Amino acid sequence: MAEIIFQTKMDAIKFYNHLLKSLNDHFDNENILLIEDRHIVKIMEGVASEQFFTNVKNAFCEFITKIKRDDWFRDILTKQFYYEDPEEQQQIIEIIYSIQEGQREDLSVFFKHTKEGPNIRAAIDHVFQENVSFSFDSFVKFRLRSYLKHLTNYVEISIDEYKMEQEYQMFVQMLRDFLVGREPKFQVIHLLFDEEITFYNDQLEEIKRSELTKLIDRKLLVNHPVYVDSITIAPLLSIAPTTIFLYTKDAEAPLIRTINNIFEERVIIKPYELFWKNSAYSSENHA
Repeated sequence: MAEIIFQTKMDAIKFYNHLLKSLNDHFDNENILLIEDRHIVKIMEGVASEQFFTNVKNAFCEFITKIKRDDWFRDILTKQFYYEDPEEQQQIIEIIYSIQEGQREDLSVFFKHTKEGPNIRAAIDHVFQENVSFSFDSFVKFRLRSYLKHLTNYVEISIDEYKMEQEYQMFVQMLRDFLVGREPKFQVIHLLFDEEITFYNDQLEEIKRSELTKLIDRKLLVNHPVYVDSITIAPLLSIAPTTIFLYTKDAEAPLIRTINNIFEERVIIKPYELFWKNSAYSSENHA
C-alpha cells in the first residue's frame, strides 16, 4: 500500500483526479482511494505491481512538473515578489512558458545547463516505494528544494522581462499619442532596410539625411532622448506619413516591429527585392 498525505484537500483532489486520468482503464482504479477529510490518496496493495507503480510515479512526476508547478509559480509571485493581481501573474507565467518552449533564445541561455527532470524523478523513485506513507509537503520541502529554487529563477528573469515589456508598451503608446492630430509632411514614405536605413519620397527619390535632420521635431529628442531613435523613429514621427512602405529581408527585426507597433495600419511591409523593381520602373518613367 502507498499513501500520500497532502496539506490541503484541494491538492489531494487534484492528484487523485490526475492519477485516475493518467491510469485511465489500464488498471483497476477502484483500488485508488481518496480520503478527503484527511487529505490522503491511498493506493491499495492489491494492485501494487511493478508496472502499476511505474505508472503512478509517472503521474506523480507530471503532477509536480505540470499541475503544482503553476501553483508554485503563483505562490512565488505572490509571496516573494508581491505580484497579487491574477492577470499580471498570468502574463508573467506566459513569459515563463515561452522561455521553456524555446521561443526566447536570449532568455533560454540562462537555463541551458539546468536539467531538473532527472533530479525530480530520482527523488520520486527514492520516496515512492511499496508500503510507504509520506507527506507531499515534506517531500517538496526536503527533496525538491533545488527544483523550487529553479522555479524562482524562472520567475525572477520573467519579471524583469515583463517590466521591460511594460516599459516598451508605455513607450509605444507615448509615441502613438505624439502622432495624434499631427499633419503629415509627406503623405507617403518608402523605407529601405539594408545595411543602412534609407528614406524615399513617393517618387522613390532619396531623402537625404541632412533634409531628414531638418524635419525632426526637436521636442522628441529633448523630452525623450534615451528612447527615440534619431535615425529612423524620430524622422518618421516628425514626418507623420499617412502610408509607410517598408522594404525588408526580415519582417521580424526589432526595429521593424517597433515601427509596426507605433504606426500600425499605416505600415505596409514589402519584400526587399520589390523596392529595386519599383525603383527601376520609376526611373524609366522619369527618364
